[in-house]
Amino acid sequence: MITCEPELPNCTPIIYSAIYASNLSEERTDLWVELLNVHSAHALDARPWMIGGDFNQILHCHEHSSFSNNRHAPQIFQFRDSLLQMGVFDLRFYGPVHTWTNNRDATPIAKKLDRCLINSDYLTSFPNATATFLPLSPSNHTLCLINLAFQLPIAET
Repeated sequence: MITCEPELPNCTPIIYSAIYASNLSEERTDLWVELLNVHSAHALDARPWMIGGDFNQILHCHEHSSFSNNRHAPQIFQFRDSLLQMGVFDLRFYGPVHTWTNNRDATPIAKKLDRCLINSDYLTSFPNATATFLPLSPSNHTLCLINLAFQLPIAET
């Protein structure tokens, strides 16, 4: 995770955390704790915060193309609980639900592993913001474009 504070002209500064989570659930647990610590240390209940990237974890059963059992339920509940504690949720998005594929012809699997999460202060600052997940190609992950729907000031001549 990398966290930064980009600034836009005439706008409240936002906090952005870029995520590239491990494939190992134990290491993802460490990331959830680190995110909770960032949330607490920087008082992100009262500041616009966006968290985006590859979480390597689904949040709901329907985000897995072949979810046939609940063997992943503990990881889902842990991830969901962490997001609830931080007060973050998915930014309104367009495009495919599944943002990752194993690219196999035999036993194909697709999941929503990539997300753009925001808190309510972010939504207040950028009420029309959206995320657009592009079609899969050439990577096994989709690209995500963020539109803040923010009007930049016009330079005076």
